[in-house]
Amino acid sequence: MKSSKTDLAPVPLSNPDLIEEDAAAIAAVLRSDRLSIGPIVEQFEDAVAKKAACKYGIAVNSGTSGLHLCVRAMGIQEGDEVITTPFSFVATTNCLLFERATPVFVDIDDTYNMNPDLIEAAITPRTKALLPVEVFGNTAHFDAYKSIAKKHNLLLLEDCCEALGASLGGKPAGSFGEAGVFAFYPNKQITTGEGGLIVTNSEEIRDLCRSMRNQGRDTTAWLLHARLGYNYRLSEINAMLGLRQMSRIDEIIEKRRRAAGFYNEALAGIRGIHLPPMAEPETASWFVYVIRLADAYTATQRDSVMDFLRRNLIGCNPYFVPIHTQPYVQSLLGTKEGDFPVTERMSARTMALPFFGNITQQQVQRVADVLEEALDTLR
Repeated sequence: MKSSKTDLAPVPLSNPDLIEEDAAAIAAVLRSDRLSIGPIVEQFEDAVAKKAACKYGIAVNSGTSGLHLCVRAMGIQEGDEVITTPFSFVATTNCLLFERATPVFVDIDDTYNMNPDLIEAAITPRTKALLPVEVFGNTAHFDAYKSIAKKHNLLLLEDCCEALGASLGGKPAGSFGEAGVFAFYPNKQITTGEGGLIVTNSEEIRDLCRSMRNQGRDTTAWLLHARLGYNYRLSEINAMLGLRQMSRIDEIIEKRRRAAGFYNEALAGIRGIHLPPMAEPETASWFVYVIRLADAYTATQRDSVMDFLRRNLIGCNPYFVPIHTQPYVQSLLGTKEGDFPVTERMSARTMALPFFGNITQQQVQRVADVLEEALDTLR
């Protein structure tokens, strides 16, 4: 095993895949007379919708905004219950709380996605929809979620913010429900700096989301507003970066799969860790590379491993803190620690390692060597 060296260059947690042509294309937009509500947004919408095998795309300024608009467009409101996961980024819950709907959490299994065997027991007469998440880009169980929603006449809103380009059984992420939402923060498969995009086959959802993202306008009349709306628009500048990235989406995803392969190989012989449990590794688009320490380790020991990595200039983070243990969620919903034991057990031991398409095999090997050294200090 190689020893760690703090004089080596840092290995960042993430790094967007940008090229000079991206900057040139953005500069061209800046020299144009249209910086918002223009043709580049429409081209970007079409490109992402096509990748998700959906008819329509609606670009917005974040994945959170996209989820919020879908909740409103699908008629989810106060008094409605929506079954979702406690193991996600908080936006999955927040988009429901914005409309005073009630998130009903269902525990996860070892895929990190909601356990489909637990969903039907959580359905009540007030249940309006399922809101599952492709956690870390894993499409596991989405065929089961679709079947459950159909059986019980429930809406299905797909939080695919982490899964652009992934698929399950040949069906692309984003196409399992009435609508799906992607996100384009700089650590995602592609980036627009900040941004998100709704995909759907529903004309009604398309029209409502387009109106609500633009202050509730229904026509080009700038000061006429048909409904309550928001300024959730994506600019032409952001959309151009996204469009440029979409022109290389297959290349970008292939590089991320290659990077995951580097990790799978480098970490295979290290005792005491679980590698990412992708349903279809060959079709995964790999948002992040998250390992989990064995149950014999505690959360405190996981944190000490991350401290060791950081001292050796290697980026890492816990992924995720359970939503039901967030203070504001406990205050609003009355949840508490112990409610979802699998989520809590997984969360206490998961950590994201440096991951991006252009990471080198040498960088991955260095991460693996330092990780093994960190684990050795706990044995």
